[in-house]
Amino acid sequence: MSDTKAEATGVETAGFAPPAKRSFGSRVGAHFKKWWWAHLIVFVIVVLVVALPVIFVGYPKIAQHDVNDSTLDITEMVISDPTPDSFQLNQTQVIGSHSSYHPEIYAFDAAVSLAGAAAPFATVRVPGVKSKDGAEVEVSQAVDLSDADAFGDYAKAVMLNEEVSLNIYGKPGLKEGSLPKTTVTYDKTVTMKGLNKLKGFDVTDFHILLKPENGRNMNGTVYIPNPSVMTITMGNLTLDLSVAGTPMGQSYLDDLILKPGNNTIPMTSIVNQSAIISMLTSKNNPYKDGLVPFDITGNSSYYNGKELPYFTKALSANNLTVHLNVTKALAEIGLTNL
Repeated sequence: MSDTKAEATGVETAGFAPPAKRSFGSRVGAHFKKWWWAHLIVFVIVVLVVALPVIFVGYPKIAQHDVNDSTLDITEMVISDPTPDSFQLNQTQVIGSHSSYHPEIYAFDAAVSLAGAAAPFATVRVPGVKSKDGAEVEVSQAVDLSDADAFGDYAKAVMLNEEVSLNIYGKPGLKEGSLPKTTVTYDKTVTMKGLNKLKGFDVTDFHILLKPENGRNMNGTVYIPNPSVMTITMGNLTLDLSVAGTPMGQSYLDDLILKPGNNTIPMTSIVNQSAIISMLTSKNNPYKDGLVPFDITGNSSYYNGKELPYFTKALSANNLTVHLNVTKALAEIGLTNL
């Protein structure tokens, strides 16, 4: 009897034993299994809170900083087919950048002006490029001058200065990898070598003609140094000649294309030979050695029959002086008794 009771008690005790306590891990797993959708929403919100400022605030700032920190160098500039209000431009630009990012910069319209000028002289379409150190940008287009006077100021600055600065301004699109496209401000000042008043210009030889050719009674050769990277089609140039303020005629440089480096150009002239001879034979002749200082001032520039006012402006701003051995030139044609 007692055994039966004990057995019953044991069965009863076993039937009402408390359930085993679940581990922390299993409880967490059950929680996430039940509430996964809530945690996903929280995760997405956190990602957006962190990522959106980076994409829409940090990324544009980094892009703009890298654009500001980059450099631009113009290694070649060719101005050809000029008209009073346009020209053909072929230009090579080289980008300098130390950034670890290499975004795609989309093509954009750039306003180009002489640095410090009140207004740009033209708008140039800059092709798209992948921005990296040493990347080249090739510009080739017909450029319409929005302000020919402003371009004249630029041409004058090129003529007179050892260095000249161009400002290039635009707002290109920029895209880095899978990040969205953003817009940056491109505002660069590029410094280039100018013509430095044609320092070193010289008439290397000249000859007086007894029989004029095409109405011109003197010819020779001029040397024009060009320390810049610019090749400039300037057309037909007329230069005024004078001695001590007295006009002595004009010289002509026909179909002039000024190239980088040393240029040797044919020259023809119409000079007042009688005035020169009278000056050298007068009792008050100040040039006893026969070396006469001719002052040269630009008069005009024409291409295809049309004046190029911007080049005329540049030429007229520059005054040159060359010493010509006129006595020697006259001796060549048999006039030795001066």
